Amino acid sequence: MSYAIIWERRAADELTALARGNPSMGRRVTRAIERFAATGLGDVKRLSGEDSLRLRVGDWRVIFTHDADRTSIIVLRVLPRGRAYRR
Repeated sequence: MSYAIIWERRAADELTALARGNPSMGRRVTRAIERFAATGLGDVKRLSGEDSLRLRVGDWRVIFTHDADRTSIIVLRVLPRGRAYRR
């Protein structure tokens, strides 16, 4: 299993802001999503009532989904835990 990673503009901006404020956490988030894309390993759960999934990286959450043919993952958001589940 190896997925290509597609970053939505909003998620890329959120990751950039995170890396600017906390470079080590920015690297951890990047490595975690790359590891999941390459191996399928990580703390991933489906969000209830949605088609998206979340990857937990410390107190941060990466919200993503798969494309239709499941060859790539689309990163939608990179948020702190407290804001990740608000609707």
